[in-house]
Amino acid sequence: MSQNVLEISNIEVVYNHTVQVLRGLSLTVPRGEIVALLGSNGAGKSTTLKAVSNLLSLENGELSAGRITFNGADTARQAPHGLVRDGLCHVMEGRRVFEDLTVEENLVAAGYAISGRKDGRGASFDLVYEYFPRLHERRRSLAGYLSGGEQQMLAIGRALLGRPKLMLLDEPSLGLSPVLVEDIFTIIARINREQDVAMLLVEQNANVALALADYGYIMESGRVMMDGAPEKLMADADVREFYLGMAGAGGEAKSYRHIKHYKRRKRWLS
Repeated sequence: MSQNVLEISNIEVVYNHTVQVLRGLSLTVPRGEIVALLGSNGAGKSTTLKAVSNLLSLENGELSAGRITFNGADTARQAPHGLVRDGLCHVMEGRRVFEDLTVEENLVAAGYAISGRKDGRGASFDLVYEYFPRLHERRRSLAGYLSGGEQQMLAIGRALLGRPKLMLLDEPSLGLSPVLVEDIFTIIARINREQDVAMLLVEQNANVALALADYGYIMESGRVMMDGAPEKLMADADVREFYLGMAGAGGEAKSYRHIKHYKRRKRWLS
């Protein structure tokens, strides 16, 4: 068995048969590790996750070239629900909970997605409530009345219910306060460590993502511009300026109103 739970090899993605979003993208996610996927808005990060979970067709997109393998098997002919049953769970941007169902009904609905899985492992609400005790307290409440942080806990909890081998996380900190961001990422780190779940993490908060990750990739215009260990990426001057909001040896915060960064940006994208 490969040491990588996910391998993406030179993929290209096109929307509406005309708009190319990914251009020869390659990356790997080793088993049990967290890999951060960073980049500016429109770089193709969410599209990458949708390509992995086979959701492109819902938005008139298609994988036009390249290959994606999950757990050693080509994903091209697998339906999204089949990938979920095999242990690949996608926590999409915006949480996407069923607002008119209670917390527990959301978990029940997620349980149907893994029914009939090959390993026979069923859903365990206890595991979800162990990591998210707040969800147990609110289990009778409608999901639409939860706070943003609680909804994010529910979204991750639904994925955890399937005992995944790989979890795709798309902007888990979006719209959350700094305190809640810390809480959510602390739990994500615990799940990775204690449940041996590999994760591909898309996150705008590059500081948090790199602090958590074992490895990182930086995308621009549908392709990987740089990759490496978090320490390497955080030490790079361009990464510090464009993704961490820092520059210089002292690591002082930079104001984008006071920097002439056009030439540096052009060099970064060349």
